[in-house]
Amino acid sequence: MLYDAYELQRSWLSGASLMANLSAEWLQNPANPLSHTGFGPMIASGLDVFAHASQPRGKPDFGFTTTLVDGKEVAVTEEIVLRKPFGQLKRFVRAGVKGGPKLLIVAPMSGHFATLLRGTVERMLPRHDVYITDWRDAKLVSLDEGHFDLDDYIDYLVEFLEFIGPNTHVLAVCQPSVPAYAAACLMNADGNPAAPATLTMMGGPIDTRKAPTAVNTVATQRPLAWFEQNVIATVPFYYPGAGRKVYPGFLQLAGFMAMNLGNHLMSHYRMFQHLVEGDDETADSTKAFYEEYRSVCDMTEEFYIQTIEDVFQKHKLPKGQLKHRGRTVDPGAITHTALLAIEGERDDISGIGQTKAALTIAKNLPETEKRYLMAKKVGHYGIFNGRRWREEIAPVLEEWIAGHER
Repeated sequence: MLYDAYELQRSWLSGASLMANLSAEWLQNPANPLSHTGFGPMIASGLDVFAHASQPRGKPDFGFTTTLVDGKEVAVTEEIVLRKPFGQLKRFVRAGVKGGPKLLIVAPMSGHFATLLRGTVERMLPRHDVYITDWRDAKLVSLDEGHFDLDDYIDYLVEFLEFIGPNTHVLAVCQPSVPAYAAACLMNADGNPAAPATLTMMGGPIDTRKAPTAVNTVATQRPLAWFEQNVIATVPFYYPGAGRKVYPGFLQLAGFMAMNLGNHLMSHYRMFQHLVEGDDETADSTKAFYEEYRSVCDMTEEFYIQTIEDVFQKHKLPKGQLKHRGRTVDPGAITHTALLAIEGERDDISGIGQTKAALTIAKNLPETEKRYLMAKKVGHYGIFNGRRWREEIAPVLEEWIAGHER
């Protein structure tokens, strides 16, 4: 019922968005006398904001066509080098460029598509051979493909790393810090030659007992049964994944929007002001952000519930109690993968100390192979996107990777 009600609302808003967009264009047309009045542009701007906010969205494109390598513009193409039911390994191929550190960027499976890390990829692309985990929308995966939980996530990362080969560096952004860390533990313990050369974790919930945020509080104040009854829905019959139990992306988005509702409302009000003033460039930058932010996908029930229980409620990884296929994940097994933990001073998703804990529990890794960076005046999104990411955080990551090339 929940999913069907959302789809009905989405279809209504789709028509309303189209009408609002057409009306805005009509009011802005120089041939329309109202466009030369004071209230014409104001109404048109309001309709434009509404049209953008209510517009239905699918999976965005990365959209890379070129990058600069040593000051020279080279073409970039995307290749899917390994396909799996719930995700694929994508590589950004730079025409005529060989070599460079291999970097696997692990995108979060948290309601957004991998394109949320477009700015991350763009910044690392000139100097690195970049791969990314491109997770699928669970509502598009047939029930015949089986289930996908935290154990499967770890298996995928191990397989991706083995496919790319030895001396690969891993960058895990937010939620995948835990499965990426677990994969590194298992691969180090097994002496797997494809174990990451470095693992960088950015704003990840390694130990959510440290400086708990509103997100952590929501996860710990309610029993698992509450989540199963209130946020899990069944995919409707008109999607390929019909019948699959999922945590819908639209619910996750609603939760994140509600956390900072005032900020989001002000962003849209400022967008309206910029449109009224004719500052389309600034308004377009806000639109571009929300185009990505509001593009959401579903995750499987089993992955979501297991993550809530193991990561946020029972803190199994830092306690040394996390198991993968019945095998204990031992942080002490990490002896060859260098670790870099990055946190944002103003992160309201993963509190200060949650990611840094990854360094503490890796007790057998030499201190020279650990590094911590506190990004000043940076929130969660700013860790991996925006000016501070490009100018202050990425150079540290690049230096760390370069110093561990084998």
